[in-house]
Amino acid sequence: MFVPMVPSAKLFTLLTSLTLIISFSIAQTSFRPKALVLPINKDTSSSTIQYTTQIKQRTPLVQINLTLDLGGGYFWVNCEKGYVSSTSKPVLCASSQCSLFNSHSCSDQNICGHSPTNTVTGVSTFGDIHSDIVSVQSTNGNYSGRFVSVPNFLFICGSNVVQKGLAKGVKGIAGLGRTKVSFPSQFSSAFSFKNKFAICLGTSNGVLFFGDGPYLLNFDESKVLIFTPLLTNPVSTAPSSFLGEKSVEYFIGVKSIRISDKNVNLNTTLLSIDKNGFGGTKISTVNPYTILETSIYKAVSDAFVKTLGVSTVTPVAPFGTCFDTQSISSSRIGPDVPSIDLVLQNDVVWNIIGANSMVSIYDKNVICLGFVDAGSDFAKDSQVGFVVGGSKPMTSIIIGAHQLENNLLQFDLATSRLGFRSLFLEHDNCGNFNFTSSI
Repeated sequence: MFVPMVPSAKLFTLLTSLTLIISFSIAQTSFRPKALVLPINKDTSSSTIQYTTQIKQRTPLVQINLTLDLGGGYFWVNCEKGYVSSTSKPVLCASSQCSLFNSHSCSDQNICGHSPTNTVTGVSTFGDIHSDIVSVQSTNGNYSGRFVSVPNFLFICGSNVVQKGLAKGVKGIAGLGRTKVSFPSQFSSAFSFKNKFAICLGTSNGVLFFGDGPYLLNFDESKVLIFTPLLTNPVSTAPSSFLGEKSVEYFIGVKSIRISDKNVNLNTTLLSIDKNGFGGTKISTVNPYTILETSIYKAVSDAFVKTLGVSTVTPVAPFGTCFDTQSISSSRIGPDVPSIDLVLQNDVVWNIIGANSMVSIYDKNVICLGFVDAGSDFAKDSQVGFVVGGSKPMTSIIIGAHQLENNLLQFDLATSRLGFRSLFLEHDNCGNFNFTSSI
């Protein structure tokens, strides 16, 4: 058990609900932001590609680097080494704060506990739940503004064991999933703005908004979003969960896949979520590339190669379909290849253009279809609660981070819908938000 250092003076009295606790302190300030903003950085220094952000936490405030997990349910940070704060407080068992985590654990010290999970490696441990001050930048959607603080932001204490495998300098994971204690839910509760967030992964830098638009990059991209419903998987897809828990990840309804406007022949029953939680399509930021169930991968790959009309070359792991770089020309929206279109349940289409469908392996003079077969060793070793028993994939399609780059995604948790748009089509990119100006 790893507990932050807390002054020996009397503990603060815990209020009876998260909303009251946060709102009480926030109400003492005259400025109430309409939205918040965090920078996103693409980290390629570790063995896996990760997208990271920074917040300030503790008293005195310290910058904390975190890996972003779109489908993660919680915020956890390593408390084992160097966590010192005069404002850190344990969450007591049977408290309303503890109930927000649906916790099944209580320590001998009457401290509520939960399992922090490294969704990059799949490792879970046990940690105490605490609260502490968190400080982030506000925004009017056009540029970043003053820093604002949440005094009792809830998190789980992790350890060196669970931190292993995260990017260099990263101390924990910021979960954005569908729980009452994820980043979006805690921030919206603290400042009473809409429970929405928008994420834009860049090829190097990106941006994460909490709250409604505008989302100004070159222009207000919230005006061009296309919407589709978000679905709920009735069975948890997390590496560690209890029986009966629903998934907190974001699923969408893919009805079919088209390549250059022609339907790919595949087993469409795999596209629906069954009563046991198998099947369907989810969106992930911890999977670097889209992973397809084996039969879907083969059907998509075969149709793509046939439509492209170019000979394949020896593939480079983790990919299974590759071409000589010189055989593929370039365009403004990336490699000039057929579009891969996901036809969604309300008949809107998510176009995956060349910039998102292809990955260049420069030292091999090879360019590959950036999708991975779920039966490959890479997919089986991804350790994200995806492969069950080492063979059968629980989720048929996992849309990975490369396919998300330079796409703005808005998650509206109140109405359960996803807004999306490729910024390549808008002559824009995710690195264009103005972090240098202030309100």
